Amino acid sequence: MKVVFMGTPDFAVVPLEMLIKNNVNIIGVVTQPDRPVGRKKVITAPPVKKLASNYDIPVYQPEKVKSAEFIKILKSFEPDLIIVVAFGQILSRDVLDIPKIGCINVHASLLPKYRGAAPIQWAIINGEKVTGVTTMWMDEGVDTGDIFMQEKIEIDDEWTSLELSCELSKLGGKLLIKTLENIKSGNLIRVPQNHEEATYAPMLKKDDGKINWFKTTWEIYNLIRGMYPWPTAFTLRNKTEFKILKARPYLTNAAPNPGKYLGIVKNEGFLIGTGDGSLLVLEVQESGKKRMKATEYLAGHTMNEGEFFADDVHQK
Repeated sequence: MKVVFMGTPDFAVVPLEMLIKNNVNIIGVVTQPDRPVGRKKVITAPPVKKLASNYDIPVYQPEKVKSAEFIKILKSFEPDLIIVVAFGQILSRDVLDIPKIGCINVHASLLPKYRGAAPIQWAIINGEKVTGVTTMWMDEGVDTGDIFMQEKIEIDDEWTSLELSCELSKLGGKLLIKTLENIKSGNLIRVPQNHEEATYAPMLKKDDGKINWFKTTWEIYNLIRGMYPWPTAFTLRNKTEFKILKARPYLTNAAPNPGKYLGIVKNEGFLIGTGDGSLLVLEVQESGKKRMKATEYLAGHTMNEGEFFADDVHQK
């Protein structure tokens, strides 16, 4: 069985490596073009390209996978299957019709929940306790195709989207191998999605990370976890963006005082009031500065009792 693999970020690396180590015949890898990364804008190859190159698998990086030129290339491969894992481009009908068996996608949610670009982050932000991965047959919609297989995982209360992504990547790789075993045996499972139960996980925007201190401690904590490592949760201090990279709920008997500085917890950090309690801030990053532990920040900055975070803190 000839397979073309399409994927780009770290999330796609483990599934690709599992396919390689299980001797799947990958005749080509398609990934996004090299892009500038970091403050210095260094042109960097996608993680999937680096892995494929290590195994001497041909790599293709079309600006648009649906271009007539690249469709000709794909057709020349005569693939039996196209596997897509966090590729980053929508496949047109012309592409979907190329493989003999079809196109399989690994999606990081239990479809039809959390269709879209950021299912891992939104699952944490929304306080989900369970999520998972789905292998599905691709159609022209966004994550709307028939389900092949699913696997669940419990979300640890301390995981950020980075940790959950790592766990789901491994789970997705294992599920992908099981899916291929079914395909090889002729067991082509197709379970239509219940579209009425669909929820969506749109691409994150920077403004999604702005903390509303009137929300509950756990809602704010989940936002911080879900927005890490990008684009990160933030508030305002002295009209300047102030990122909160790590925190945890903190029990206190004080009355709710949203956004108010509530003092120091020795050797750990400082407290900010929420809509129903307080949050212990552990790691921060002031605009234009490096990230640091909250204790380090306190050593060089004065916080006054009664100070509020966010200029609009009194507006719900």
